[in-house]
Amino acid sequence: MLFNSIDFAIFLPLVFLIYWFGTNRNTKAQNVFIVIVSYIFYGWWDWRFLSLILFSTLVDYWVGRRLKYQQDTTRRKLLLLTSISVNLGLLGFFKYYNFFLDNFVEAFSFFGKDIPANSLNIILPVGISFYTFQTLSYSIDVFRKKMDPTKDFFAFAAFVSFFPQLVAGPIERATNLLPQFFKQRTFDYTDAVNGLRQILWGLFMKVVIADNCAVFANLIFNHSQQYSGSTLVIGALFFTFQIYGDFSGYSNIAIGTARLFGFRLMQNFAFPYFSRDIAEFWRRWHISLSTWFRDYLYIPLGGSRAGTWMSIRNIFVIFIVSGFWHGANWTFIIWGALNAAFFLPLFLLNKNRTHLGTIAKGRKVPTSGEIFSMTITFGATVLAWIFFRAENVGHAISMLGKIFSASFISIPNFPGISRAGLVLILVVFALAIEWTERERFFALEKMGLPWPKGIRWSFYVLLVVSIFMFGVKEQEFIYFQF
Repeated sequence: MLFNSIDFAIFLPLVFLIYWFGTNRNTKAQNVFIVIVSYIFYGWWDWRFLSLILFSTLVDYWVGRRLKYQQDTTRRKLLLLTSISVNLGLLGFFKYYNFFLDNFVEAFSFFGKDIPANSLNIILPVGISFYTFQTLSYSIDVFRKKMDPTKDFFAFAAFVSFFPQLVAGPIERATNLLPQFFKQRTFDYTDAVNGLRQILWGLFMKVVIADNCAVFANLIFNHSQQYSGSTLVIGALFFTFQIYGDFSGYSNIAIGTARLFGFRLMQNFAFPYFSRDIAEFWRRWHISLSTWFRDYLYIPLGGSRAGTWMSIRNIFVIFIVSGFWHGANWTFIIWGALNAAFFLPLFLLNKNRTHLGTIAKGRKVPTSGEIFSMTITFGATVLAWIFFRAENVGHAISMLGKIFSASFISIPNFPGISRAGLVLILVVFALAIEWTERERFFALEKMGLPWPKGIRWSFYVLLVVSIFMFGVKEQEFIYFQF
């Protein structure tokens, strides 16, 4: 079920009313209800894959319970290995089986040895990369004794399958989200209104910004051989704003929806395109994933405490694995390696934690130095996104070859260029709002509250009207494929 669909527009109010008025505000009943509606929400795509979520839930619930009473170090490690093997095994089969098989065959073909092997027609379950990492955080934290395992199966099942963030995050930690299923939840009008504002902004970013940018990003990337370097840059910019509007839009809708039911999810995007270096960008982009890799991969490998060369290795490992997490394609691996290369000079010069605060905090306008740093960082990000979006490595290299050629200085030209100009105006409008509210949790958290009521509601109506006016046909979220 898509957030930007009629189905969800009917589903959400019904669930909301039954949740608050049909469960008598009983925590246990609310948790059971959440599990049921979450499975309905997920099963809307393909009910067969509900078995994977249930299996992962059962395994990690059992592992957690066993870890509580197991004191032997070796057996505790075996239990954790069971959780890791099951979750990563499922993820590896559905997402990476054909990738490894094809590359294995190609490697032997390179040495003149042909190996007969057939790829499988595997359907990638929606959200498997997200809920496997979420449930893994539980097993790992219980193993590390950072939290006690839960006895309540329905509370744990609700944590794993919680429908607002089930298929594209944020990837919640068990230490943050799971305890919320044991607290008494009462309806809070102010919190619900904040949630609705966040949903509104998420829909605007998805439907108005991302989906319209996608039209031109797809046009230019899919026919890149026909266009000049300047046009390819425009295509890369459209994809840059498409992926941000798409993914941040999903996160805002998910977080806002969770607030309607009395839950607080972590911030997943903190206005990343206003970053002054790549390190700051990664503290602001897909925060739940980058911190997951930091805590469960980078630090266990030794982090930055293992000497310079080992630290460099760890940096490349975490970025490359992050790239590979996004998809079974060498383009994602190169995208991750590029970001590691951008990050490395900051690390070696001990400047990777220079910009911890918000850019131009307390000021309306950034300094010339901040504008320069932001522009360089944004340019590096756009360049890396070309590999992320390209069909294959050859496609990306071909595009970069054109971009860094004489055709870069030509006038961009492609079908629908006048409408593309209108879309760019909408992008600037969205960025202006986010710049104004960059110190907030989300763009509409406080915007409009000090205004006269008529002006404030006119602004909200403008956003709603623009969603209907500029909405293209119903489109899935990009991260569903990851």
